[in-house]
Amino acid sequence: QVLLVESGGGLVQAGGSLRLSCAASGRTFSSYVMGWFRQAPGKEREFVAAISRSGGSYYVDSVKGRFTIARDNAKNTVYLQMNSLKPEDTAVYYCAARSVIGVVTTVSLYDYWGQGTQVTVSS
Repeated sequence: QVLLVESGGGLVQAGGSLRLSCAASGRTFSSYVMGWFRQAPGKEREFVAAISRSGGSYYVDSVKGRFTIARDNAKNTVYLQMNSLKPEDTAVYYCAARSVIGVVTTVSLYDYWGQGTQVTVSS
């Protein structure tokens, strides 16, 4: 069992930055693929970024060059640095963990989820 707790969301103007954090419980954090997803009102949850156990990162096209995912295995934490934010980035952002090897973008293939943190970008 892995407990994930997100933090760092908030209200920011377009062009601004936020850094989301996701703290994980347990002693096997380094063995998990970690992902960030988001869900806007009335829309399905969508993949944003993921990081493999070895540190390889993957992004949805709409955030490439603006968002950076990173992990600190010593702190059991994964981060999402979000720069040049746009109003369309407004959503609840969720952290997720996958226990099986391999980075995937499919919601149903992640085993554990956080409660989410709200990100609102004003124009």
